[in-house]
Amino acid sequence: MIRADARKTLRRWRDAIVGAAVLGLGLYWGFLTGGGLLHWIGYVVALGGLALLVAGIQRARFRQGEGGPGVVEINERRIAYFGPLSGGVVDLEDLDALSLDSNDTPPHWVLVQKGQPPLHIPLTATGADALFDAFATLPGIRTEQMLRRMHEPGADVVVIWRSAERVNTVRRLH
Repeated sequence: MIRADARKTLRRWRDAIVGAAVLGLGLYWGFLTGGGLLHWIGYVVALGGLALLVAGIQRARFRQGEGGPGVVEINERRIAYFGPLSGGVVDLEDLDALSLDSNDTPPHWVLVQKGQPPLHIPLTATGADALFDAFATLPGIRTEQMLRRMHEPGADVVVIWRSAERVNTVRRLH
């Protein structure tokens, strides 16, 4: 009944659509009811809906599609990637750096862990949209910068995040 392109777009923006609906309900209760308890609950629901809307927009910008090589699984702050040619496991606590490599097709996340080879995860791998929540828990990460870098054209490897311990151990000449 729904075209495939429209279904794909709705699926990508589903969190933002839910946030907009909750925001609308909260605004309706807050401004169009005659007062009382529902009036005040409406303001709280509207604030929650606004938070859901902002988070939904960020998630939609992060999703790059599916059908790429490999599968990503996240279990208890451990990222596992099972690909056709490579794979591996990285604990978020042991992560030293997170980079975005736009040289490959599709672009890849590069997760660097001390003592291990870098783990390359395509942005279009099945389950890669769950990486947004995992990356958002990294201390000091700037999600807006990460989202902007994902959509910038270019063929560079860009460091998105570095561990504070790793930054402080870099030797400097001066």
